[in-house]
Amino acid sequence: MAKMVIHTSLAPEAVGPYSQAVSANGLVFCSGQVALEPGGGELLTGSVADETRGALTNLAAVLEAAGSSPANVVKVTAYLTDMGDFAEFNEAYADFFGGEPPARATVGVSALPKGARVEVECIALG
Repeated sequence: MAKMVIHTSLAPEAVGPYSQAVSANGLVFCSGQVALEPGGGELLTGSVADETRGALTNLAAVLEAAGSSPANVVKVTAYLTDMGDFAEFNEAYADFFGGEPPARATVGVSALPKGARVEVECIALG
């Protein structure tokens, strides 16, 4: 039951003392991703849908570095700073995950790192 830390330059560096993901026992545990540009760390500006797509693109890069993919995601936790953005978030989210989306919880929070409005974390099959 080996644990492997996952890192890719195709997603933003962690902004604290944590890994982008950890793979263990056939599962991939991805840390939360916001819509930061890989390499530069600048937050993508635009709509909540744009931020959602950026966060999910970063999440996909981490999953691929772990040998997984968005199709293997079984559980998502999403964080929104304004639950009034729920419908716009859902629209972009549905486009990303398609017809068989994973289980999900969406939580309203007061703030996210770097001023983001959306953060998404997941657990996937390895």
